Amino acid sequence: MSGADKKEALDGLFSGLPVTLTVDDVASVLNVSKQNVYLWLRDGVIPGYKIGTTWRVVRDELKETMREGANAPHKSKEE
Repeated sequence: MSGADKKEALDGLFSGLPVTLTVDDVASVLNVSKQNVYLWLRDGVIPGYKIGTTWRVVRDELKETMREGANAPHKSKEE
């Protein structure tokens, strides 16, 4: 998949979503459990902001993280 194709695919995936996403939104769009989203946020796999007890994810930051990390192995904290 070319860079342009990846951009179009991600733009389509996130189209119509608000600028700020909830954990439920992220879980729904990525088709994963909320538990996975919370783990990824805690571990820094996806970008997010914790305000009090609530996590918020900026749509375009998540999209860019996915674009940069496509098929790239995630480095653990131990490395």
